[in-house]
Amino acid sequence: MDSMGSMIPFLDQPVMLHSSRDPGECTLTPEQCAYKSQYWVNWYQADHRYALPTVAFFLTAIVIFAISHVVSAIAPQSVKKSVFWSRSVSFLRFLSYKSWRIAGWNTQSLGMFLLGGAGLVFFLAMTLGPLPYYWPNTKEVSYGGSPPIATRTGFMALACMPFLIILGAKANPITALTGISHEKLNIWHNWVAWAMFVLALIHTFPFIIVHVKEGDLVMTWNTGGVWVTGVVALIAQAWLTFMSIPWIRNRYYEFFKSTHFFMAMVFIIFFFLHCDFRMSSWDYFIATAVLYTLSWLYSQCRTYFEHGFKHKARLAAETENTLRITIDTTMEWGPGQHVFLRFLTCGVHAFTAHPFTICSVPQKGKKNQLVFFVKRRGGVTGHLMSLALKNPDSQVPVLLDGPYGGIPEGRLVDFEKNLIIGGGAGAGLTLSMVEDFVQLNHLRPKDEMKVIVATRDPGMRFWYIQTLEEIAARHSKHDVIPRLSIQIHETFAEQAGRDPGAEDLKLEDGSRVSKVHSKECSQLTTEMFGVHFFSGRPDLPAIMHQMANQEGTSLGVVVCGPSSMHYDVCETASAEQSRIMAKKPGSARELWLHTENFSY
Repeated sequence: MDSMGSMIPFLDQPVMLHSSRDPGECTLTPEQCAYKSQYWVNWYQADHRYALPTVAFFLTAIVIFAISHVVSAIAPQSVKKSVFWSRSVSFLRFLSYKSWRIAGWNTQSLGMFLLGGAGLVFFLAMTLGPLPYYWPNTKEVSYGGSPPIATRTGFMALACMPFLIILGAKANPITALTGISHEKLNIWHNWVAWAMFVLALIHTFPFIIVHVKEGDLVMTWNTGGVWVTGVVALIAQAWLTFMSIPWIRNRYYEFFKSTHFFMAMVFIIFFFLHCDFRMSSWDYFIATAVLYTLSWLYSQCRTYFEHGFKHKARLAAETENTLRITIDTTMEWGPGQHVFLRFLTCGVHAFTAHPFTICSVPQKGKKNQLVFFVKRRGGVTGHLMSLALKNPDSQVPVLLDGPYGGIPEGRLVDFEKNLIIGGGAGAGLTLSMVEDFVQLNHLRPKDEMKVIVATRDPGMRFWYIQTLEEIAARHSKHDVIPRLSIQIHETFAEQAGRDPGAEDLKLEDGSRVSKVHSKECSQLTTEMFGVHFFSGRPDLPAIMHQMANQEGTSLGVVVCGPSSMHYDVCETASAEQSRIMAKKPGSARELWLHTENFSY
């Protein structure tokens, strides 16, 4: 280790795993020595005082969610039917669903704010609670060169690192323990990144203040490698944090994706050098490396060994804005799950994988097909659409990573009524839900499913009905499917006027519905699946309230669409939880909501 360390700049010599905790003999007065070695300011125990409690805080939150996940899975039906269970679950769901919409942007849920608030209180208390913030150094007396507030925030930031990295992994132990899919943990990856960045800033500026006061800032910079490594790590961290702001990330996603891992490597390397094996600091890098490597290897083994290199993606342009991707596979998956696809003929995009929600379900005893309906955007989707337009039914090699997320197995079967909502590219998700309902219809003789689709694409109705025809053919369906209805709301009609190929009918609530009389859309299929076409946006709160406004009923809701749609559904779901807790007349027994973030 010593010979290797001599070849690495910025590291103290000899290089060890842990630095010594021996403070040596104190030459100050007994009172000053006692002041310097207080519990909260003893530099040689700072990692134990601040880093370990930070780890304990994160682990406590994970354990609480893991216990909740296990209890929910193993609790007997007699307990789940009790009033206490119903109200407790409704209260937790209210916290999970309640959010606000500000200037076209959805906030996180009330529950997430409360948990984030607990983290804020913890870090504020640990940062600002202990005194002093700076050593009362004089020309005659020196307690140390590291301001106490800088020391404590540095070790707390270090302790955040393993959780920050793992929360950003697709396959990770937190998901395995809590049942929370990786895409829903991503917001915590973002929030922990901000906490770590703020702690890093609070760690940095006290050193600047001290050395400016002493007048040796430039000299310290020129002679101290610890400053160079710290500043480089901080710049890389700032890049990672600010580029992850949602509106920046979404607008420049391809650029964000291509630079994120590189800057993360720069940050980790220089942060590692900056810590310079002080006390147990390198233990956190070891823990991070082990956890992330296992997570990464798991997903890579699934990609290359379980799925392999054999898959080809067939591309077909359904409309100007919608691309159909079909992949023959032996993979098994569930409704609502998504897969990361890496297209090997897309230039620089071949180095990145993109998540797409699966719009089909596996067929028992038959050949499976992964089907994706993709909205044309820039980057990889634009490139794929260009290939499909130039060469219809072209095939490109693709690597699969997944499936991930989705609706917990058998969850929708638990409810007497299901409401599936898809908006824009999220319309494809509803098809997998419809096929799953058709496939299991004989096992659910009393269940009902209503599907609401909203689209601005005039051509969407054609490929949607065509896919329903394929579903009917796969399952040998020729008669009307009972207890299933599909409403397709075409919002482009608000500007373009009524569709010339449709006959308008007036419903009891005053809305307009049209029955299609075009060659592309089979009348038989629309009747079989109970399909009706509406002009204008659906009134989702009214539809949800109507389905839930039956005493004793249970309702499962799945939504995938734009943020405004998510907000309307979540707000209505939270309001219904309040009705359930209050046991208001006509309120449902249970309402469960699943929001799907991926669709493309």
